[in-house]
Amino acid sequence: LSPFAGFLADRFGRVKVILVSLLVWSAVTWLTGHARNLGELLTARALMGISEACYIPAALGLVADYHGPRTRSLATGLHQSGLYAGLVLGGIGGGWMGEHYGWRFAFTILGAIGILYVLFLRFALRRPDAGPRSAADVPRFGSSLRSLAALPGYRTMATVFTLTSVANWVVYAWLAFYLYERFGMSLTLAGFSATFYVHASSFAGILIGGWLADTWSRRSSRGRLLTQTLGVAIGGPCLFLVGFTDSMAVLIAALVFYGVGRGLYDCNTMPVLCQIARPDLRSTGYGIFNFASCIAGGVATALAGILKDAIGLGAAFQAGAVIVLFSAFLLWRLRLPSEVGRV
Repeated sequence: LSPFAGFLADRFGRVKVILVSLLVWSAVTWLTGHARNLGELLTARALMGISEACYIPAALGLVADYHGPRTRSLATGLHQSGLYAGLVLGGIGGGWMGEHYGWRFAFTILGAIGILYVLFLRFALRRPDAGPRSAADVPRFGSSLRSLAALPGYRTMATVFTLTSVANWVVYAWLAFYLYERFGMSLTLAGFSATFYVHASSFAGILIGGWLADTWSRRSSRGRLLTQTLGVAIGGPCLFLVGFTDSMAVLIAALVFYGVGRGLYDCNTMPVLCQIARPDLRSTGYGIFNFASCIAGGVATALAGILKDAIGLGAAFQAGAVIVLFSAFLLWRLRLPSEVGRV
């Protein structure tokens, strides 16, 4: 639902979609804690996916509305830092709540907090005034898709986003089990190592990448794109090392630099999209990125599991590294204008 959710943000306003998304997410989170059987639990998780699909395209589009070319990458990076911080803190805090109070309490309390936060955002969150729009200016879903497909470089950007996500999905799904098998880690240590090093370094990478891209873009229209290229060029070899090395020190270093590379790439996806897409196409455009990457990532994750006994998870990570390096080549060849539809 990401492409259509992005379109709703472009069509009806990003703030409205963000508020509805958070309200539904919070209500479904609360209901998850009160599920009485497996069917209700699965239904709640499916509704959770719908609410999450609505958030990211709208939120990144809103950040792009507020920030021009001088600050857009760093602002996007600061927003993305919340996602990484949540993944790290959620793993610790969620586990603590589950261990001491049960998993139902964790969902119930987080859902209640989210509903209260909706009330705060209702008055605190504002969209920059873009001026009145005529009926002819209101986008249509089909025409938005056609306009995006015709943009110079958009298909390459979507391809790169999908390919890098394939590697990320395989890493997130299988890294902990790989560390448990190959390095003999305990399940606790494997889970920590598979999440902390990558996410903590990604947190640093998006802040560094945001500053670097904003600075670089003042000298060259390719500054943000080259920052992304640098990120995937760093991440590819490091991911190969993760699947190749037997040294714990090399493994940790590779995970750290893989995370940094991912951060350099992530914080510039929406800012680079802003160089080719009008404001009323940006959330839809990012929604298509999400759609393609989730489908491809899910297939790749399942395929890695199917082939695990035949080629091993290390080989799967090495294959992902080759894909990431190919993405760097595609980004390096891409040429884009400096900015479209400045806000």
